Amino acid sequence: MAIDTVIQQAQNFMAAEGISGWLLYEYRGLNPIFWDTLGPVSNVTRPCWLWMPAEGEPQLIVSFVDHGRFAHIEVETITFVNRQQMTARLREALMDAVKVAMEYSPNAALPRVSRIDAGTKEFVTGLGVEIVSSADLLQYASQRWDEDQLKSHEIAAQKLSQIVNEAFDHIGASLASGITEYAVAEFIRGRFREEGLVVTDGPAVAVNEHASDPHFDPTDPDAPAIKEGDWVLIDLWARLPGDDSMFGDITWTAYVGDKVPAKHREVFDAVIDARDAALDELEKAHRDGRVLEGWELDKVAREHITRSGYAEFFNHRLGHSLGREVHSNAVNLDGWETRDTRKVITGIGLTIEPGIYLPEFGVRSEIDVFMSKDGPVVTTEVQREIVLIRP
Repeated sequence: MAIDTVIQQAQNFMAAEGISGWLLYEYRGLNPIFWDTLGPVSNVTRPCWLWMPAEGEPQLIVSFVDHGRFAHIEVETITFVNRQQMTARLREALMDAVKVAMEYSPNAALPRVSRIDAGTKEFVTGLGVEIVSSADLLQYASQRWDEDQLKSHEIAAQKLSQIVNEAFDHIGASLASGITEYAVAEFIRGRFREEGLVVTDGPAVAVNEHASDPHFDPTDPDAPAIKEGDWVLIDLWARLPGDDSMFGDITWTAYVGDKVPAKHREVFDAVIDARDAALDELEKAHRDGRVLEGWELDKVAREHITRSGYAEFFNHRLGHSLGREVHSNAVNLDGWETRDTRKVITGIGLTIEPGIYLPEFGVRSEIDVFMSKDGPVVTTEVQREIVLIRP
């Protein structure tokens, strides 16, 4: 997203919320939100600041050593040569500010947003301003997708849906040769490359008890072969090339054989029903003109799984923000690991992915959703039945 678009959207939000400005601080990777907002700049070695006032022109405040690396950014750049001068530059920039948004979360309640250290908070408040969290501001200004970004996601999502089914077919065709989790992951990575998708990490290909590890990573080429009677979970994510392409992220499950055991089907049905209950609540809220917070959707799915008798086995949040990173910087559907009070606003992407993880096998079903002005839109193929893998 172009920096001028981010600035305009940030200023619109701050004007409505009575925030004087947004101060982004970065030092040696401390705050990836800085780069997500400004755009990538390589080899920056000193502290740097981006000040966006609610009214007026933004400023980059950077070390003389690094200032040339920001020459392509169409924002006024102010340099400093030592800490005293940096302090003076910031004091001047914040002269008329009262309430300043930073990547701060009270009590670190939202770790994804909690990016400034205690000393930096003390330093900035010492300049005479109040610091408030940028959590809602940053998602409004920098995490909403435009049409091109949505299209990039839709293409990636379509390819992922195709590849996961190809992977299940590949397992079936390779049972006799003793295919392993690792070999299936290699097949998927190969298909990513063939389809022009960026290979980052993963995928997760998890059989039986390995499917109870939500982030299982198959690394052993000599693992036991997949065989009849096995349960298979595949979680795969990818995006198109380009800094402004949006990720897709899905999880499907399958059984190797002709008839799914009753326990597996019972757990699968509970997960699917919880997934759909959360989506239904999101759709109903839109029809009613309500804007939900992330924790509220987690609560809906968690209560559903509790009623099914599997509450103790649903041990992660319901879903996460989706964007330039597979786990991005907008609201998470989370009332479990955190209590995410950010709004599920128009223009963002997210996943819905409840899971039940028994000692012997795990089930997760993950779909992607885009929050359009007309309501939530599911952008990925939706698994309704357990895939049967046959030779």
